[in-house]
Amino acid sequence: MSLKRIGIVGSGIMGSGIAEAAAVHGFEVVLRSRAQGTADGMVAGMAKSLGRQVDKGKVTQQDMDGALARVTAVSDLSALAGCDLVIESVVEDLAVKKHLFSELDRICDEQTILATNTSTLPVVDMAMETGRPDKVCGIHFFNPAPVMSLVEVVRPITASDETIAAALGFAETCGKSPVEVKDQAGFIVNALLFPYLNNAVRLLEQNVADRDGIDTAMKGGCGFPMGPFALLDLVGLDTSLAILDALYDEYRDPNYAAVPLLRRMVSAELYGRKSGQGFYDYRK
Repeated sequence: MSLKRIGIVGSGIMGSGIAEAAAVHGFEVVLRSRAQGTADGMVAGMAKSLGRQVDKGKVTQQDMDGALARVTAVSDLSALAGCDLVIESVVEDLAVKKHLFSELDRICDEQTILATNTSTLPVVDMAMETGRPDKVCGIHFFNPAPVMSLVEVVRPITASDETIAAALGFAETCGKSPVEVKDQAGFIVNALLFPYLNNAVRLLEQNVADRDGIDTAMKGGCGFPMGPFALLDLVGLDTSLAILDALYDEYRDPNYAAVPLLRRMVSAELYGRKSGQGFYDYRK
């Protein structure tokens, strides 16, 4: 299956990052947000991101201009009708995603592959909202999408071999290293990562060490590029809590039961970098 035109739904950092990764590697991209101003802002943010790469010598000005020329910003969902592949990257809420998949199924050509960038929700539940469950899969990019090499290609039990092969090929063309995974909560990375992050919060709550001590220990002792609290702030505490809740709902493993401190910080809207304050203060 030849994929040329890629639709991206979602106005967050992941949506714009996936759009950038696809456009740089030659795909035509239709970038959709609910408001035209937001969609245009995403393209402007992409231009800034590519401009920084030009300054560092990672891409040429010609490459940047070509990538931006291949991106169309829209607010109308029906503009995705002619896409070969549509990837949603909206809020991690299953009801919202299921409704979106139903709408995309109605709008898009019957041969269009519909994919989700979910990090933990069941892909099969979205697939069954469509009349094309064989053409639905997960294509999970990691943040920041233009930089991170891994993509988890998630195979629900309904997906065809052709759909998974096309998704793997898309990720490879974007310069990524895709890994095929079964459709179960957390896939590979988050199923292993979030018990670690959750237990770091538990250590903090139990006063085993302070924030800086735990982050320093995991960087120095395990060679991680950042400590668990810096990473939680980057991911977003609200997103992290949603992932832990989804993991716990599926497995009922105590390691996935969110530590009360994390839940209280989310209640206080201390989401991390995106809110300006989480375990660290970014307002300075």
